[in-house]
Formats: sequence, C-alpha cells, structure tokens
Amino acid sequence: MTKLLRITTIHESLRVLLPGQLAFMRAQGFTVWAASAAPDGAPTSIDGCPFYPLPLVRQPAPFRDAWAFCKTYRLIRTLRPHIVHTHTPKAGFVGILAAWLARVPVRIHTVAGLPLMERRGWKRWVLIQAERLTYRLATHVWSNSFGLETYIRQYIYDEPKLWVIGNGSSNGIDVDFFRARPSLTTQACVLRAQLGIPTSAFVWVFVGRFVRDKGLTELVQAFLSILKTAPNTYLLLVGRSEPDDPIDGETERSLTETPKIISVGYQTDVRPYMVLGDALVLPSYREGLPNVLLQAGCLERAVVATDITGCNEVIVPGKTGLLVRPKDANALQQAMNTMMDDPGLCAQMGRLARAHVRGRYEQQQLWYALLTAYREALSTNQQLCTSS
Repeated sequence: MTKLLRITTIHESLRVLLPGQLAFMRAQGFTVWAASAAPDGAPTSIDGCPFYPLPLVRQPAPFRDAWAFCKTYRLIRTLRPHIVHTHTPKAGFVGILAAWLARVPVRIHTVAGLPLMERRGWKRWVLIQAERLTYRLATHVWSNSFGLETYIRQYIYDEPKLWVIGNGSSNGIDVDFFRARPSLTTQACVLRAQLGIPTSAFVWVFVGRFVRDKGLTELVQAFLSILKTAPNTYLLLVGRSEPDDPIDGETERSLTETPKIISVGYQTDVRPYMVLGDALVLPSYREGLPNVLLQAGCLERAVVATDITGCNEVIVPGKTGLLVRPKDANALQQAMNTMMDDPGLCAQMGRLARAHVRGRYEQQQLWYALLTAYREALSTNQQLCTSS
C-alpha cells in the first residue's frame, strides 16, 4: 500500500486548500497522513487521516526552523512514506530537505503562490535561493497555474520536473457545493438584513486575507471614489488581518471608519456572503490560482480582478469578468463602475463564469489527474531504481 505524507506550514492550509483530497486518496488505497503547525485545539485527524503537529512558522526563524526540520525528519523516518508532498514555501523547504535526507523515493512540492514576487533586494535573493534548493531536492515540482510556471521558469528554476497538473489549481472546485441554490439565496437575504444593507444597494464582496499584497489599499481608494457618485453601494469584507504583511494605517482607518465598508471577519463558509453580493473584487498583486475566483464563478458571480498570474487564467475578460492593471486604483474604479452601470452584463458574466469554471476546474477531474501523477511518479522511481 502506498504511503503518502502531506505537509503544509499552517493547519488552515490543510483544511481550506485541500478539503476532501486526502480522503479521496485514502479511498484509492493510499495510507495518508497530514502534518503542519498545530493551533490550539487542533484535531488529531484531517479528512479521517492522522494528523501530526510540527513547529513550523511562516516567517524566517533560524532556530525554530532548525527545530522544525529535526521534528519533520524524525516524523518521516518513523512513518517511512513513499511520497512526501509539500505545500507553501516554508513547508516545502523544510519538508523536502528532510525527505531528501531520509531518502523518500518521491518528493513533490506544489507551488501555489510566491511571496518573493513582491519582495526586493536581499530578501528577494534569499527567498529565491530557498526556492531553488527546494526544487532541486524535489523529484517533482507542480505549479498550480500556467502563469506561475512561466514565472518560475523565467526567474527561479527551469527543469522538466516543473509542470502543471490538469488545468491548474491545488484542489479544483466542488461545483455542486458551490452552487447558488435557493437555500443559499434565503440565507444571503437574512444576512443582508442583519448587516443593515438595503435590498436596492449594490454590494461588492472581497474574500481573502487583509494584507497589503491583496490590494486592499487600491480597493479602498477606488471604493471611496465610487461612493461620491454612487452612495447606495457597499463593500463587504470577508477575512482577517495578518501581521506578516500588514496594510497601511490610512487604509486600516478607512476600513474601520467608513460606514459603507462592512467587515464580517473570517468565515468558514463564504458561500452566503458571496451570494449576498452582486459581484466579487480581487485587486491582488500576486496569486497562484486563486480559489476565491473559482468559488465566485461557480456561484454565478462576476468578478473584477487584476491582470496577474492565475487571475487571468480563470477570468475570460469581458465574458466572465473584468481584468485591470495591478496597483491601479483608477483602473479598478472604472471597472467596478462598468459592472455597476450594467446589472444585466454583470448577471450574464456570472452565468458564463459557472460554465467556464465547471469545464476547467471540476474537483474530481483534478483529483484523478493527481492520482495518475502520483502513480506515474512512483512507477518512474521504481524504474530508475531497477535500472541503477
């Protein structure tokens, strides 16, 4: 029986980025384990698979990282998996290095976003060297979007081991779960009333981390300008702040002091909040292949997003949404006004978005493509061992 260990830096990544995938692999005959940093009250299993805590942190911390490496190496030596599959930069660096030293036959790292894209100077250089070492020690490197693959080949690492599974995405999208059914519409209407948003108002929804790289500065600037001519407009924020990449003080004040900007914090189920809104906005600076766009598309919501890696693979400009230059508040405002001025176009884009996302990113298709890739990786490794 094939033994598979999945490692991420934080526990939330396992729960939010890979729901159902571990259970699927277990149903295909794999023995599956999961490991990451463990928050207070972390479960002992994920998707019915045993979970092991590791002292991983996102930010550079040499002593903590060394301890995390030792714990990861010991875990791998104890479990003796055939495949170690890592996600996120820190888990990739620590997990792949430990797996290489432990002589794990198949070492896979998935790249779903690169913080170094928005770094400069020596910090960027250090992050690039860490990525290069991870990729060199891995047997396979899988990018979750074609644009991200191109970026990696251009700036970091260009080898045949780098490729994309299916059409991209780390986990695909459950197109039935993310469907605008009547019960969700009813729930959304109740939420709208509870939040004090008039039924006649146009609501923009942002779902994501409240960090600089998500473009919140430009979003707030664009929205405040829109309010001057369209006061019956709201911005609904779903997510939470993170200290790793804080937004600036002026943007923070606007978020808390503008009555038409409503923050509901982190939500385990974003569907009713997306259905509550008329359109989604994602002015991010960098992405892999953003799940939030897949979710919005399946819920028949049009999107205004930045023309960056990942976003421009999900959005068909003018058909399922609009794309604008990153870090351009004026362009963002114009695109948002275009959506608001033509509700019929907005609704049509939403309907087309569901068909587009369903055809390219349906979850079961990606899972079976991943299963095939696992089996091919194991088969290739066995052939190499036999020939040597």
